Amino acid sequence: MTTTLLIALIVLSILLIVLILMQQRGAALGSAFGGDGGFYATQRGAQKTIFIITVIVFVAWISLLVFNLIQ
Repeated sequence: MTTTLLIALIVLSILLIVLILMQQRGAALGSAFGGDGGFYATQRGAQKTIFIITVIVFVAWISLLVFNLIQ
């Protein structure tokens, strides 16, 4: 049981890292080269889906961590 839990935590950790790295930022490199950087847009389509999946994976990761502490 403990080995399965640890493997699940590792898989969720890697998935969480990948999902966070896939998310885009509004300013990107524009502010590094003198751009304003005050750009804000709502999330749509794939960005919104990736954000929601990231939140779900994060909640599952935290739940497994708490379950591991209780055990």
